[in-house]
Amino acid sequence: MDALDRVVKPKTKRAKRFLEKREPKLKENTKNAMLIKGGNANLTVTEVLKDIYAVKKPFAVLYKKKNITRPFEDQTSLEFFSKKSDCSLFLFGSHNKKRPNNLIIGRMFDYHVLDMIELGIEKFVSLKDVKNSKCPEGTKPMLIFAGDMFEVNEEYRRLKSLLIDFFRGPSVPSIRLAGLEYVLHFTAVDGKIYMRSYKVLLKKSGCKIPRIELEEMGPSLDLVMRRTHLASDDLYKLSLKQPKALKPKKKKNISHDVFGTTYGRIHMQKQDLGKLQTRKMKGLKKRPAEKAAEDGGVSPKKSKSA
Repeated sequence: MDALDRVVKPKTKRAKRFLEKREPKLKENTKNAMLIKGGNANLTVTEVLKDIYAVKKPFAVLYKKKNITRPFEDQTSLEFFSKKSDCSLFLFGSHNKKRPNNLIIGRMFDYHVLDMIELGIEKFVSLKDVKNSKCPEGTKPMLIFAGDMFEVNEEYRRLKSLLIDFFRGPSVPSIRLAGLEYVLHFTAVDGKIYMRSYKVLLKKSGCKIPRIELEEMGPSLDLVMRRTHLASDDLYKLSLKQPKALKPKKKKNISHDVFGTTYGRIHMQKQDLGKLQTRKMKGLKKRPAEKAAEDGGVSPKKSKSA
């Protein structure tokens, strides 16, 4: 039996807290990413991994030692590191003559590789090459995807889902305008993927709404897609399954339109509109003669007082 697979009983409170963090939960923790350097990684790949680690911190683990492995041929080492560091996302960098400046981005499901896409680096500008102010560590980015390929092509659609998983960061209950200061822009055009990083600057506009400017911050990458290893439709559907406790209960007689407006249906007994109380107006008030005609008789005349 593998050392990581056996049942371990905690002996200290610290070990108990550690194991409780790894237990299955209704609401998952923020996904961590591990960045692994291959056995023959060059300087460009190493710098890319360092910059992506700077963007992902504190939800990332950077392995500085070289690891001789080939994810498309053997995935056991990735699964071992995933269990060891409790990471469900990974980025593997390598370099060789056949596939220079190579990146493999992927994600795990139940500590097994679910999706894996190989990307080639054609152009790279690091964080330190752009002499502008940077965003603080742990800033949640705004993700923008441009290009029809992200909607038409299945591989690009899966890559978009993978990039959202990788860079989305923690879920937040509310948003502060000043906190929207980091943009990651991905463009797919002519068979290439362009990744750009911007810092949002809020300028004075003379009114309540500020004027927005984007300042390039780095890193920026020009990527090209190479090999892919995608999960089958059944396995992908299984990985998206939610527990019953998280599914919202369906409320009867309530519907929503495309704009999010809520409509409710009320069931009432049949009403007699003849007894409906309406607003009384002098113009609609019946005269004594009309009332008598409806009753079918003539009202007696009042006797004059002597």
